[in-house]
Amino acid sequence: MLQRIEKFFRRDSQKGQGIVEYALILAFVAAIAAYVFTTSGQGSIKESITGLFDSAKGNINQAKTDIQGQQSP
Repeated sequence: MLQRIEKFFRRDSQKGQGIVEYALILAFVAAIAAYVFTTSGQGSIKESITGLFDSAKGNINQAKTDIQGQQSP
């Protein structure tokens, strides 16, 4: 009987340990991602992504202007 109880608690503690390890890894990755995206420096990932979206926005606006210019008689 005592062996069953020990086996039960040992199994649950290992399962809980795995969950804690995954949570710690997730927290570490989230912290690194937050640091990378908030770092303000020339050539940072934040500036690259912002530039990419600004460029896409400019291209869309230019296409919209071109289409509107072609449709007017």
